[in-house]
Amino acid sequence: MTLDPHFDDAHSAGEGGRAVREGLGVALATSAYGISFGALAVAAGLDVWQTCVLSLVMFTGGSQFAFVGIVGAGGLAAVPAAIASAALLGVRNVAYGIRMSPVVGAGFWRRAAAAQFTIDESTAVALAQRSPHARALGFWVTGIGIYVGWNLSTLAGALLGDVLGDVRAYGLDAAAAAAFLALLWPRLRARQPIVVGVAAAVVATALTPVLMPGLPVIIAALVAIVVGWVNWLGEDERIHPEPDDVAEREGLP
Repeated sequence: MTLDPHFDDAHSAGEGGRAVREGLGVALATSAYGISFGALAVAAGLDVWQTCVLSLVMFTGGSQFAFVGIVGAGGLAAVPAAIASAALLGVRNVAYGIRMSPVVGAGFWRRAAAAQFTIDESTAVALAQRSPHARALGFWVTGIGIYVGWNLSTLAGALLGDVLGDVRAYGLDAAAAAAFLALLWPRLRARQPIVVGVAAAVVATALTPVLMPGLPVIIAALVAIVVGWVNWLGEDERIHPEPDDVAEREGLP
């Protein structure tokens, strides 16, 4: 008989089942975006195998979209800027890894495998659960499910790229921007985040016609870091709790 009825066997099993269902649902919805990535990557000049390897190895949607978007706009000359932009977007996964460390548990091989599946969605589903067992289930089911689905849909999109023709005609080139906006929008709840977003957008827009593709994004990111670091317009604001749809709501750095 357990001293804590909140986490008895029946309750733990129920939470585990819910975590699996949530993980599979998120995996199914997220994997669909892989089709647009595969088509965009081929349209940007990558071969089918290069597109698939990028998803297998990089496996972070925002960074992948940024990479192929910049390469597609600037060609081979823009590859260094594309790599820098993709790496900048991928830095957030380091913070996720720190938060997911106790969820994943000890062991070199376990943590090495978990590193590949530590993304926005797996972190969010894991942190939405209350018991350690359910958190672990949510993390692994979501991460592995998205990895398999994303790579299969990437292959499908790459193979269909030539059949689809100009992907811009279907609006697929806007998928990355829409995804980034969806991540940003829940954070625009106070004056300072709004100023940071507007300042970065203005800088990127002004520099896009005169600089190599990819560089305006990097410079805009630096502007956002400076504005946030000095805490402009944020000194007198109360700290608002993060909304439920932000992955870091449970205490990520």
